[in-house]
Amino acid sequence: MEMPIPDQAVLARKDRVVARLQSVLPTDAVIHEVSETRAYECDALTAYKCPPMVAVLPSTTQEVSDVLRICHEEGVPVVPRGSGTSLAGGALPTADCVILGVARMNDVLETDYDNRIIRVQTGRTNLSVTGAVEENGFFYAPDPSSQLACAIAGNIAMNSGGAHCLKYGVTTNNLLGVTMVMMDGEVVEIGGAHMDSGGLDLLGLVCGSEGQLGVITEATLRILAKPEGARPVLMGFDDSEVAGACVSDIIKAGVLPVAIEFMDRLCIETCENFAHAGYPMCEALLIVEVEGSEAEIDHQLSLIMEIARRHNPVELRESKSAEESALIWLGRKSAFGAIGQINDYMCLDGTIPVSSLPFVLRRIGEMSKEYGLQVGNVFHAGDGNMHPLILFDANKPGDLELCEAFGAEVLKLCVEAGGCLTGEHGVGIEKRDLMTYQYAPEDLEAQMAVKDVFDPQWLLNPAKVFPLAVSEPRRSVALAAE
Repeated sequence: MEMPIPDQAVLARKDRVVARLQSVLPTDAVIHEVSETRAYECDALTAYKCPPMVAVLPSTTQEVSDVLRICHEEGVPVVPRGSGTSLAGGALPTADCVILGVARMNDVLETDYDNRIIRVQTGRTNLSVTGAVEENGFFYAPDPSSQLACAIAGNIAMNSGGAHCLKYGVTTNNLLGVTMVMMDGEVVEIGGAHMDSGGLDLLGLVCGSEGQLGVITEATLRILAKPEGARPVLMGFDDSEVAGACVSDIIKAGVLPVAIEFMDRLCIETCENFAHAGYPMCEALLIVEVEGSEAEIDHQLSLIMEIARRHNPVELRESKSAEESALIWLGRKSAFGAIGQINDYMCLDGTIPVSSLPFVLRRIGEMSKEYGLQVGNVFHAGDGNMHPLILFDANKPGDLELCEAFGAEVLKLCVEAGGCLTGEHGVGIEKRDLMTYQYAPEDLEAQMAVKDVFDPQWLLNPAKVFPLAVSEPRRSVALAAE
């Protein structure tokens, strides 16, 4: 498909913006040739693509401030980007925007083991935060499946979780403070090296705001002492609903594993072929991990395995070594990549009450037959954060649209069951038109009023989160008022 040829006014504006950006950034930090901007045309939601006008890669908070000030003065939209691993289109550009990537901002700025904090630039990857402190016996708890690649910036934007969030919480539970640059270039500090701050909970407001309020350049994170040990157990069942009921019973019993992960047959077989983790071939698999001293681990696992036996598992196997535990988790962490090797898919992200797992799993199975598309279920069962993977053929006309319609019904089902549209992937563009299903008009109005305060011109991360029918008229009025 041929790209439209920009008119002279658009080219002149681009040249002016590029020249101004080059005056405050190194030459190689301003990417404006069309052939090079294509690298930023999408994130991990690859079904939608649009090259940006320009992409910039600042290295410091000051450089971010200079970029935003220039874009504010020029009226140019800005799309913040971490590592581009968003599965909801959270970093999808618009043709007239500047992509502001923080990939070069990856330094550790401060480590304080006495107070159990680390301060980092937000381009640093999730796993490398633990890498910076593990030799001293510490770790950073949130662990999304993309932790090898995803950036702290995106984790904060989407309030990411991971397999171990059942015990340790998601990003907001491990975030103590941020340095954030406003759209006009003003630099603000929110929170700090302490557990809580007085006044309004602006940190809670910023975490999960999806780049709508400012660009976060530095973060103070909570680090924790490594537990004495950890051990997973595999539970195989011949029915997904039975596995869901087992999860519910474990939670109701008051036992707190560090993680409870769920995989159905499609995911079990695919991950086993990929990672050779020793998974049993069954309809549903639970990975339940506990941690602590050897005595604590033995006690917790004995209680959990007793609950599992009531549900007649086809296999119940406790890990016997660190190597076996690593393999078990390699299989789970490889799920998205393993499925991607065999088929195109769309990864959903919704949350439900744990008690609703059996019902929701049954309905997803029924809808799979109705839509004629396979679904692989892999998710954080302990806190009800579901990640159904809907398989489709990107080369088959109409299949993407069918997949999207199916996905919308699954997310509506999550809301109907008492949950919500997203647990950790965010709204982005994927779920923006479903927001009216979860929120009343006055709720959306309150959320947009907050954005009015932080970003009066509505230049930050346009066309995300809010339904276009309500956000675009508001954005047009805001731009006209400046």
